[in-house]
Amino acid sequence: MMLRNRLIAALLCALFTQLPARAQDAAAPQGLPAGQSRESMWWAPGAEDWKRPCLITWQRTYEDAVAVSRQNGKPILICVNMDGEPASEHYAGVRYRQPDIAALYSPYVAVIASVYRHTPRDHDEHGNRILCPRFGSVTCGEHIAIEPALFEQFFDGKRIAPRHIMVELEKQSAETYDIYYAFDTDTIFDNLRSGIANRPPPKPELGADRELVDRVASRDIADRIAVEQAYKQGDVALRRKLLESAQKHTDLAPTEVLRLALFGFDLELARSARRTLAQATTPDAVDLIAEALRVPMDAAEREALIAALVRLGAISPRAQTLAAVYQGLAARSSSVDLAAWSKALENSAAGAPPVDSYALSARMESRVHAASSRPADSAARVELAEGFLALAVDDDSSSKISRLMLQDAHANALEAEKLGATGWRINAVLAATAFELGDLLEAQKRAEAAMADLPADVQSYASMRVLALYAQGVQQRIAKAVREKREWKPQWLSDVHATYAVLARHPLGSDWHATSHYDFLKYLGVTAPAESVLEEGLGRFPDSPLLHDRLRTRLLEERGVAGLEAGYAERLARIDASPNLEWYAGYASIVAAEFRRRAGEDAQALAAYDRGIAHYERAAEKNAANRDSADHFIALALAGRARLALEAGDLEGAVRLVRASFDKQPSAAATLDGLNLSPVDTAKMLMARLKEADMQALAKSLQSALDALDPVMLKLPAYEREGPANTPPAGRRPRPSGG
Repeated sequence: MMLRNRLIAALLCALFTQLPARAQDAAAPQGLPAGQSRESMWWAPGAEDWKRPCLITWQRTYEDAVAVSRQNGKPILICVNMDGEPASEHYAGVRYRQPDIAALYSPYVAVIASVYRHTPRDHDEHGNRILCPRFGSVTCGEHIAIEPALFEQFFDGKRIAPRHIMVELEKQSAETYDIYYAFDTDTIFDNLRSGIANRPPPKPELGADRELVDRVASRDIADRIAVEQAYKQGDVALRRKLLESAQKHTDLAPTEVLRLALFGFDLELARSARRTLAQATTPDAVDLIAEALRVPMDAAEREALIAALVRLGAISPRAQTLAAVYQGLAARSSSVDLAAWSKALENSAAGAPPVDSYALSARMESRVHAASSRPADSAARVELAEGFLALAVDDDSSSKISRLMLQDAHANALEAEKLGATGWRINAVLAATAFELGDLLEAQKRAEAAMADLPADVQSYASMRVLALYAQGVQQRIAKAVREKREWKPQWLSDVHATYAVLARHPLGSDWHATSHYDFLKYLGVTAPAESVLEEGLGRFPDSPLLHDRLRTRLLEERGVAGLEAGYAERLARIDASPNLEWYAGYASIVAAEFRRRAGEDAQALAAYDRGIAHYERAAEKNAANRDSADHFIALALAGRARLALEAGDLEGAVRLVRASFDKQPSAAATLDGLNLSPVDTAKMLMARLKEADMQALAKSLQSALDALDPVMLKLPAYEREGPANTPPAGRRPRPSGG
């Protein structure tokens, strides 16, 4: 999760005026008042700030906002926010929680867009909403999902935060103002006031005293909350009444009420919710149908939900995709004989020692002689091509020699084909050599041709490469159809699923294959088969960074923050646990600490950081090769503790912890954590606080620690600089030794 957040931070960047390397001593950026710095203008929220509720009520989707705006006549206000960026932190943690500032937003129908996740999941196992601790009235999934559509419609190709856009639906030019790069808060607040100053008064609000059944169809968040609370607190009769009302509005699909019924304890109400979903006529129901299909149910109910996906596929590309997915998973592949491959792998020379480079070279002499003495013999040419390929992919071959061997293999295979060679062997060699030489399209075409046959040597490099290329090619075909919102054959997924199942048993199968299989199933929205793939992959590749990244995400989605650490504790308790699992448990604890920080659970965050540090110390003790990467993340954990101390007002403790972070691993000082903050970011904000408090001795101590760092560590993060001139080195991504 942390690495994923860093990637998002780099992609969705806010560009600010470049500062000199030692930003804490430099003049203020152009546009800021003299004597002001970023840290003093947009001061960081403290622990008490974050504990206050967000007072702005956000609509859950832009479609909801449009419906509510048309109903009450208020303009729409789009707000954009970014984790770690000082002004965004200030708005989210301070301004959105102040009653007088929140009042400026109340004349608008407000929506919030932020691509960062602050809770690991949006609903608990019983269907209850888990609200974003940063923004309050929406889930993280909602403020993430709203961003791409707003970007296309309003952002003019620029992802910048913070940003405020006023939209008037009834005007020809919808945007009234679009404010970003504002170097003070007054610019924003003055525009909020002036934007509604001369507008006609809003239409009368529909009363909150309406019957609950009449509010089921409303898109206004106030009505949605009222209905959902009534369902949770009501008796069976009221719940049934609300579900009956929902069934009358299949064009609106009040999904949150239906979710509460689906995952509640009353089986009859759950069946009623499934019946309503099976009749839904809106794309809003599609994702909930996918969630519903994860739960055991009668075959007739399952078929009805899949039929609903097929029907909704006429208006929803997402439904079209899910329908094909469930149909594909239920069918057998017609292109990949999984049973035959599995039997061949079992019957082949399992565990046979690999042929070394000397033996490969010795064989080549006879193959060269055979090909030269029988120039018209296609079989001899094929054997020669296979020999060159085997030498090319041998670990002992240098890259230069390997490429020459690949070229010889490819040339001889083409010559064999001219002489009449057909079938698996010739296509497999051409697929593998084309791949290694960089011609992916030709490689995939040859792999698809090879898959018509079963090879004699199912354990070879060529067989592995053909399987992987075939799966990749079909995946790309499906993904292209999904992107273009076209129908695709369910059989294609059957083929991909079966091919990866063979690779999972292949001696040359890798964690990359398992990860690709898992990611593709998750991309298509099917969770249960993906989980099986992940567990099987971890069983074979227990130290894979790729698979552990997916495991952390899965544990967070299914079990929440507490379940993340508990999941790793359970794995550590296993007799066959890898020595490197301690390293991954440490990373899991740091991720948990960051989620605790987002939720304002400071004590729990501190405890999680301590557990992470302890895990990393044990990881280094078990495997000395892990010491450097362990120290990297210990340094980040110490910096995370420093940030908590800063927010709590413990400036002395914060200085001590920042210095400890720098001492532990100076090269980690500019690394962004999961909250998009680096140890240097915290040090700069801390320096501003120390100067405000006139704590000169502590400021001097902190300054000496900053001065000792490599100056490149003090540059602004990439998302706050314009142009490539001063881009720092690519961030390190440490991993356990052997991982």
